[in-house]
Amino acid sequence: MLFIAVYDFRQRRVPNWLVLAGAAVALAALGLGMQPFGLEWTTALTGSAVGFGCLLLIYAAGYMGAGDVKFAGALGLWVGLFALLPIWVGASLLAGLHSAAWLALQRWPFSPRLALMLQGPASPVSSSAIDSDGSAPPKRRRIVPYAAYLAMATAVWMVWGRQS
Repeated sequence: MLFIAVYDFRQRRVPNWLVLAGAAVALAALGLGMQPFGLEWTTALTGSAVGFGCLLLIYAAGYMGAGDVKFAGALGLWVGLFALLPIWVGASLLAGLHSAAWLALQRWPFSPRLALMLQGPASPVSSSAIDSDGSAPPKRRRIVPYAAYLAMATAVWMVWGRQS
């Protein structure tokens, strides 16, 4: 989760190899009976399907990157269905704070470097994405590193959420 968070914060993308590695280790832990949260196969697979499926709808609407969706699916394998709701709420609150801070800094830029940090790196346009008139097609910018916030909310859940 740490690698996902750092990668997503710095580059606003989640590499497939990290998500696949996390999912493979989760499946191995389930297969060997070493799942750290005591989940059964059905609970873990249901968590993965719900995590992936719900965020897939948000991705299809254009509000989220595919890496966030894949990470939610892998995360569901680890924490199961019932932990996803508090993790989503926590991650969404953090993402909302991130967005509010970025919007506020856009309107009142007392620290332009902070606004740029919250915005993330500029995404280069590939030559295949150039229209015939030489302009780049409009692309929705990914300001919020949602996978990073999912990882942070999961870490909080692992420490405090499981105690109740």
